[in-house]
Amino acid sequence: MNYLIGIDLGTSSTKTVLFDEEGTVIASAGKDYPLYTPNNGWAEQKPEDWRDAALETIAKVVKDSGVAADDIKGLGISGQMHGLVMLDEAGEVIRPSIIWCDQRTEKECEEITKKVGAKRLIEITANPALTGFTASKILWVRNHEPENYAKCKHILLPKDYVRYILTGEFATEVSDASGMQLLDVPKRQWSDEVLEKLDIDKSLLAKVYESPEVTGTILPEIAEKTGLSTSTVVVGGAGDNAAAAVGTGVVEDGKAFTTIGTSGVVFAHSSDISIDPKGRVHTFCCAVPGAWHVMGVTQAAGYSLAWFQENIGTEYARKAKEQGCGAFDLINADVLKTPIGANRLIYLPYLNGERTPHLDANCRGVFFGLSSMHTTADMARAVMEGISYSLTDCNDIIREMGINVTEMMACGGGAKNGVQRQMMADMFGCDVKTVTATEGPALGVAILAGVGAGIYDSVEDACRKMIHTDPEKECHPDAAATKEYDKFHQLYKKLYTDLKDDYQTLANL
Repeated sequence: MNYLIGIDLGTSSTKTVLFDEEGTVIASAGKDYPLYTPNNGWAEQKPEDWRDAALETIAKVVKDSGVAADDIKGLGISGQMHGLVMLDEAGEVIRPSIIWCDQRTEKECEEITKKVGAKRLIEITANPALTGFTASKILWVRNHEPENYAKCKHILLPKDYVRYILTGEFATEVSDASGMQLLDVPKRQWSDEVLEKLDIDKSLLAKVYESPEVTGTILPEIAEKTGLSTSTVVVGGAGDNAAAAVGTGVVEDGKAFTTIGTSGVVFAHSSDISIDPKGRVHTFCCAVPGAWHVMGVTQAAGYSLAWFQENIGTEYARKAKEQGCGAFDLINADVLKTPIGANRLIYLPYLNGERTPHLDANCRGVFFGLSSMHTTADMARAVMEGISYSLTDCNDIIREMGINVTEMMACGGGAKNGVQRQMMADMFGCDVKTVTATEGPALGVAILAGVGAGIYDSVEDACRKMIHTDPEKECHPDAAATKEYDKFHQLYKKLYTDLKDDYQTLANL
């Protein structure tokens, strides 16, 4: 039997999973690490923490599994995107990594837009300048820490730093590189035009590969530390959402996935490149060679439910403790008793501004239509519907771009909630399915490793063999419910338009 390793380098922890070639989990291990906020709006992590977590968890799964080193054929890494890792000439870390959620680079985004041009930037990188992306972080270091910028000889993304530790190679791949704002996304290569206009030396950047391509093999000293073989190949891997797409089988046209975590994501596969000229959704190269994905992101999806439970629905936790069940068991029961439209109560889930479909840092959450008749149950349903309307907005933009989704996979926390899954099926107007595996990104990059190691002919072929759906959790759209939801969704969309200027006024008060 052949075995594959998937490493999921997240913001709070790294998880490493060993799979057999059929996608069965053989062993897994995780390790947490801190996030540092030295100033308001800043977010940094130490790349050395990622290195230590990866080495420790690899060694643990190899030891716990008892699998022979030579039978572990390939390794793939999924990573939190956009983080800036700067190395000096000796390959040593210069400063902590500025990660994806850092918000210090607003002026650098203005600088990028001015130098490249707003329209041209979207044409090349498929996205407007965003504070989360890597290019603005590079300019921030150059503008504020010139001594560190002068020392920099290599710029890597978080997972690519771990790759460097494992293989000694400076490499990246197209899906993660798409989030740097330096890649020509249609051409799948670094953009000489953007680099020239931003005066960034191309030699600082790693070589770009396709996600299942082999980028190197395990170094002898790393093999000794981890129990891996020096013949184990390390493939390109993928950014976290691109890896999750592979791990849920979203690798062919017509397929998409929705994740409800703290934020919400709608991610659709496309064989043809499609770029939204308004920049409302992200277009990136995906982990399938020669294909792309379009992704909408809502800021406060699962976070809205957590906020509701902690501040308004506190009784759910108390009653759940008394009854020996989960708080969401009681919330779901109340939601099912409440009609569509939550008795004419609409919730806008813009607690911390919004990204898709409204790139608006100033918009905020709203309960619209609140009256003395409304109960906690009505508010719970309104929150869950508001999250689903927000995700439907993302899906509608994707359809507007000519990408027709006929099958939606649900993953993340939302995948576990049957009420939310049915709501999404009704609003999206398509089947919503889940997969039996819960490893998502780790499974996705293990699949890529299987392709790179020659076990599978293609990413699509590997997914058909390694991914299995759960028929008991499949949700089909109810046409009558779809029609009813659409009435409230129209008003939901109008509310943002009506309030847009008022949000700005509120921010200025």
